[in-house]
Amino acid sequence: MVSLRAVSKTYAGGTVALDNITADIAPGEFIALLGPSGCGKSTLLRLLAGLETPSAGEISWENNQRPAPGEIGFVFQDATLMPWLTAAENVYLPLRLRGVHKAEAQPRIQSMLAQMGLADFAGARPKALSGGMKMRVSIARALISEPLLLLMDEPFAALDEFTRHRLQDDLHTLWRRTGKTIIFVTHSIYEAAYLASRILVMSPRPGRIAADISAKIPEDEDRRTSRAYTQLVADITHTLHKIMPHE
Repeated sequence: MVSLRAVSKTYAGGTVALDNITADIAPGEFIALLGPSGCGKSTLLRLLAGLETPSAGEISWENNQRPAPGEIGFVFQDATLMPWLTAAENVYLPLRLRGVHKAEAQPRIQSMLAQMGLADFAGARPKALSGGMKMRVSIARALISEPLLLLMDEPFAALDEFTRHRLQDDLHTLWRRTGKTIIFVTHSIYEAAYLASRILVMSPRPGRIAADISAKIPEDEDRRTSRAYTQLVADITHTLHKIMPHE
C-alpha cells in the first residue's frame, strides 16, 4: 500500500524527529509502531496522513496515488468529539463534510454505531458517555467513510485497563473481519503484541526502525494467554532492552 524510503523529519528548531525510515506496508496489515516517548511515532503517523511533509526521503503509494482525504481515517489519543453533537451526529460529520445528505447516511451511521456497541446511544452527547464509549464513537467516525488506511495514535492510552482490554478485543475483531490496513501507535509492549500482525520497534530520538517483528499468534488460541503471545512479549522486551540507552 505504501513505501517509505530513507524518510527523515527535522523541525525548524533543529530537532531531528525521524532519521532514515525505510519500510513497506502491505494492504491488510496491522502495524504497531512501538517505542519510547519522543521517538517520532506520532510524527511518522502525521507524515502518512499528509499532515506534515518529510524533510528528506520519499513516501510512495500504491499506483503512485495518495489516498484521498476520506480514504485515510485518523483516531487520536483524545476522542476529539464535538460536545454539542450527539454520537450519531459526530459519526456523521465526515460524510456531512463530503456533502452526503443525512437521510442517505443514516443507515450507515446506525450500522457503524451498532458495530461499535453503541446502537442505544445514538442520541447521547459526549458528556453522557464514558471514556470508552467516546473512543468507540471516535473509531466509528473514522470508519464511516470506509477508509483504505486507518491511523491510530495511542487511542486507548488514557483508558482504564478493563476498558482498554475490551476495546483491544473489539479492534482486533474489526480488523480480522474487514481486512483494513491499520497503523497503530503505542507505548505498550502487551498492546502491540496482542493487536498487531507486525511490530516496528523504534529507537529513541532520532527515531529509526530498530526491529521489524512478525507477530504470529494462532487465531484459534487465547491471544493473551498463549505461549506464542508470551514468547512475542519476551522477544519485544529483549529488543527494547537492547536499543534503549543504559546509564
